[in-house]
Amino acid sequence: MSQITQTIGIVESTLEIDLTEATRGAVVGYLNTILADEFVLYTKARNFHWNVVGANFYPLHQFFDAQSIELNQNVDQVAERIRALGGRPLSTLSEFVAAARLTEEPNKTFPAKEMVSKLQADQEAIIRSIRADLVKVTKLDDAGTVEFLAGLLESHEKQAWVLRATAPQAQTVKA
Repeated sequence: MSQITQTIGIVESTLEIDLTEATRGAVVGYLNTILADEFVLYTKARNFHWNVVGANFYPLHQFFDAQSIELNQNVDQVAERIRALGGRPLSTLSEFVAAARLTEEPNKTFPAKEMVSKLQADQEAIIRSIRADLVKVTKLDDAGTVEFLAGLLESHEKQAWVLRATAPQAQTVKA
């Protein structure tokens, strides 16, 4: 068992918010995995913002920046939800990579069209993961986290829709 797996759902035992320590630990575990996915996707969007080239450089540069700003907000909100439950959010690059369901693609560059497609695929993967995690958290009777995850899900659904709508424009780009 890795160090990440051992610490992903540890919570303060003295917190009295009508959720058991075991329930909070399970929820924090799910949230830390979501946090890791959010951070990997944030990093990918930031990478594409910095490295996009081609005929539609400027609008895509701005577009990837907007995506990364929203993802950065998601990262912060997930980490704060973990703290509200008495947990410790993952907070190092190695922890994020080890816990994430999404993968990085280091040392690779992509044409603009592929950047949009990769972000869309990752957004859709996060949507599927959050839906599955939402079912698990619902069974744990943590209404606050259920509502939080529903809002996070809506954010990703909107971002995925915007990426799908952008994809035809990115297809005309020759990088």
